[in-house]
Amino acid sequence: EVQLQASGGGLVQAGGYLRLSCSISGLNLADYNIGWFRQAPGKEREGVAYIYSRNGRTYYADSAKGRFTMSSVNAKSTVYLQMDSLKPEDTAVYYCAADRRESNVPSILLKLRQLWDYWGQGTQVTVSS
Repeated sequence: EVQLQASGGGLVQAGGYLRLSCSISGLNLADYNIGWFRQAPGKEREGVAYIYSRNGRTYYADSAKGRFTMSSVNAKSTVYLQMDSLKPEDTAVYYCAADRRESNVPSILLKLRQLWDYWGQGTQVTVSS
């Protein structure tokens, strides 16, 4: 059974930082693309970043570039999202997801949640102004 468990959310002031973790079981991290998504109240779920398994590169949404860093430790089956310089507009529930497709089109993978096969339960991030 595939399970993704996101954690590390919380309440932080604007300009602060958080590190989210996603613990993954039931799949080989080397074979799956792993992504971070977020969903703010009343908004669509949007991609934040993902690691493409076949080249190990990380792709970021424009909103995350320069502030967020995604990394993985395959031996621990865990991926991280380091979020710095947080803004109130980063407030959302953050989810990790897994997908095994070979095609890599960042603009599509970050936009279409239906392309991702497995999802974690989400962790709340609240950034106060």
